[in-house]
Amino acid sequence: MDAETQKNHLKAYGITYWTLEKQLKVKWLLNYRGGSFLLPDTETIQQECQIRGVSFEIISNGKAESILEEIASPSQNMEAIVLEKAPKIAVYTPKGKLPWDDAVTMVLKYAEIPYETVYDEEVLNDGLLLFDWLHLHHEDFTGQYGKFYGMYRSSSWYIQEKKEAEALATKLGYAKVSDAKLDVALKIRNYVLGGGFMFAMCSATDSFDIALAAEGIDICEPMFDGDGSDPAYQNKIDFNKTFAFTNFLLERNPKVYEFSSIDTTRKRAISKTTDYFSLMEFSAKWDPIPTMLCQNHTALVKGFMGQTTAFTRDEIKSNVLIMGENRTNGEAKYIHGIKGKGFFTFYGGHDPEDYQHRVGDAKTELDLHPTSPGYRLILNNVLFPAAKKKKQKT
Repeated sequence: MDAETQKNHLKAYGITYWTLEKQLKVKWLLNYRGGSFLLPDTETIQQECQIRGVSFEIISNGKAESILEEIASPSQNMEAIVLEKAPKIAVYTPKGKLPWDDAVTMVLKYAEIPYETVYDEEVLNDGLLLFDWLHLHHEDFTGQYGKFYGMYRSSSWYIQEKKEAEALATKLGYAKVSDAKLDVALKIRNYVLGGGFMFAMCSATDSFDIALAAEGIDICEPMFDGDGSDPAYQNKIDFNKTFAFTNFLLERNPKVYEFSSIDTTRKRAISKTTDYFSLMEFSAKWDPIPTMLCQNHTALVKGFMGQTTAFTRDEIKSNVLIMGENRTNGEAKYIHGIKGKGFFTFYGGHDPEDYQHRVGDAKTELDLHPTSPGYRLILNNVLFPAAKKKKQKT
């Protein structure tokens, strides 16, 4: 999985998942040649690698033992993690959304990793209990329709999506979309507390935390929910209820395409050519979880924007790990935390290979980006629940 020899990093994750589906165990060699996978040598696995265009090397049992001995050495910042079972994956996304509307569904499809879609009805009916891993599509859990009102309120797609959201909320027994989305967010929170793994990108990150913090408080203006907001809502926000963020200020103006001060999009002073974020280095033996989630063939990853591009460092809770950051801007791009018995990862931005994705832009063709470091981070999270559980420092 290093930069020099692997021709398709993304599909290699699919091969690993496919192997786990065959009830075969895999060793993930953290920090060894870009986070390589040690798979059993079978003719079918070799053929599958060839079919999918994944580079591989056949090594002897003696060579494998030698590699594992090197990794086990206390002097090496490496670790071999056993992957035992293919996790069952759910993507929270509205019905009718196409895979290229979201980076995670795109890369799962490209890597040939199976997933199922769920939305409000399934979540509220405890459907998440069937899954090990949940991805949140670029959703607005605050009931403000993505804060697209200022620019797109006259657009047919905005009007239609608003109608559909209101109809679904009514069907589920809610008077307001914001009330339905709050209960969905609470169900997802409970899923994580019970041991689930949640991965969110772009606006699903901060809007999720904002919804939790604003439980029982009306933060929506009349064009969103038909009545006025609580005039003192900022002072009533409860930061103890959030997963990752604290002390943020909500954006009150409904015409501003922003939820809060968590996002750094409007604060940034950096160009596309200089926009990169650095992955942090962790101890593979003592902190295998963040080490797993940061496996890559480069420590410097191209930045990319979204409605929520990155996170203000000063508004991230002290118990949340920053795994990727842009020090020039003082922003965190990639963060991870523990909540109850479960885990969450938040990744800022919309599409790692589409710098400034806009409504109506053409989809990304991952055949053109088979070694994308930004997309690898997503797939690290997909495989994380497959790891054999052991005591962690973090």
